Amino acid sequence: MFDSANQIGIDEDDAFSEYSNWKSLNADFPEEEGSPICLNENEFSLLQSNEEEGEEHSLPDGLIKSNFAADFYQSGTDWSSLRVNSSSDPMKLKQTNLFQMWGLKRHRGVGEEEENEDKKNKKIKENATQLLVLPSVKSNSDEKSLPCPSNSLRASTRSLDLVASQKIKLLSRQARACPFYKKIPGTTFTVDAFRYGAVKDCSAYFLSHFHADHYGGLSKTWSYGPIYCTPITARLVRMCLSVNPSLYLVSMVLYVLYLESVCCACFYEPTFIFPLELDVEHVINDIKVMLLEANHCPGAAMIHFHLPDGRCYLHTGDFRACNRMQAYSALVNKHVNVLYLDTTYCNPRYRFPSKEEVLSFVVRTTKACLKRQPRTLIIVGAYRIGNECVYIAISEALKVKIYANASRRRFLQSFEWPQLSESLCLNGKDTPLHVLPISSLRHEMSKNYLETYKEQFTAVLAFCPTGWTFSESVGSQLDLIKPNSKGNFQIYGVPYSEHSSFSEMQEFVQFLKPDKIIPTVNISSAANREKLQSYFRQ
Repeated sequence: MFDSANQIGIDEDDAFSEYSNWKSLNADFPEEEGSPICLNENEFSLLQSNEEEGEEHSLPDGLIKSNFAADFYQSGTDWSSLRVNSSSDPMKLKQTNLFQMWGLKRHRGVGEEEENEDKKNKKIKENATQLLVLPSVKSNSDEKSLPCPSNSLRASTRSLDLVASQKIKLLSRQARACPFYKKIPGTTFTVDAFRYGAVKDCSAYFLSHFHADHYGGLSKTWSYGPIYCTPITARLVRMCLSVNPSLYLVSMVLYVLYLESVCCACFYEPTFIFPLELDVEHVINDIKVMLLEANHCPGAAMIHFHLPDGRCYLHTGDFRACNRMQAYSALVNKHVNVLYLDTTYCNPRYRFPSKEEVLSFVVRTTKACLKRQPRTLIIVGAYRIGNECVYIAISEALKVKIYANASRRRFLQSFEWPQLSESLCLNGKDTPLHVLPISSLRHEMSKNYLETYKEQFTAVLAFCPTGWTFSESVGSQLDLIKPNSKGNFQIYGVPYSEHSSFSEMQEFVQFLKPDKIIPTVNISSAANREKLQSYFRQ
């Protein structure tokens, strides 16, 4: 419905001019008897309306007063229908929306408008209040009071309105259905389920590690609930995704206070990110939670849930099973009801050599190459996070620094590993060991990169560490690996994996003996899920 007559080409000024034109065109015609029209200097009718005399206007048959036709027929002869009933100023016109007068849009009374506005404000405050209710967290670490913001609660109400409107839009989005394997039964917890928005009945969102396929959906506008993860992952989430919504949430609190017209001196500043230390039992909503080292990338964790009724669930996230996990206190002689298992390489043909074996091969190959050609540039391909052990091993073996661009250096320093931070250098000319994105390990790109350092190096030796380079024909006999060579460029694909091999998965499952296994990778169809399950029935 239109809000005003202007939107369809009619306005009040046009109505007045139309009446004047009508009057001038009909000046030569005598007025009908019994219908005298007297106008004042402003050409307002001086006739006393029949309505004021207690009679209804005489209108064509079938029309009733106060509708479109009635007011239209009157508008040419009698302006009294637009006058306010005021004895002090009988000539005063009332300001109104003609479409409302004509009944084309229901006109709410002042009291009703206030009531609707109150309902709207109440809804906004309810949504904001729901966001402030966070689960209780207890741990063995000392409690720290949250910082208080400044007292200027009424500064910049325009920005508060903007924040509130954005928040309402977020709340109104239709959430995607969260798959069952990301929900922990008997709890209101989910794991790596950020891409599904506000998951119904979820009170806590756990993030196993900082890889995009797990944190997908997180952004600076995240406000659906608290995020639990390791300290390293928490720092990365804040640094790379700008998920530090304490200020965002405070804005919502300010908006509520603004609506309530309440002035508050100070209040606690909440946050959505809750770092949990490894190997420490935390109690969240009466459920015992412990994060365990996953042997994956820095900050990666397996998550162990112990429910009040005795049930236990273990979510591996992404992990590389190893013997030391069989000494974890949360797992030794403990029954696991459901195991949520990383099944990335759940196929009998994937039987990787251990990490230690691969690192030994990389160092051995590097030393042999430098012996033949001392001016060789060593390049290690790496993901945004992961494969750090490869170039750290080379750095320690050769006693050289590690060069990475500023973005990666900032990333690596966030781990707060003194050994790694002290090994980084700012100038690529100062060290033969460089780290590049794994996707850039191609001969053409390596050639262009070498051109930058042609005064220092004449050849390139690159390593591409990933489990996908594994070959059954090579197996654990790594010396059989042949490089992809082109001129003075050599690229070795080495089976360094941060996921469990099939045999490691089997050994881990045999150690835990869970009642049920739920695969979390390669489960796009029921057939795939059944195939994965069949491997563990043997």
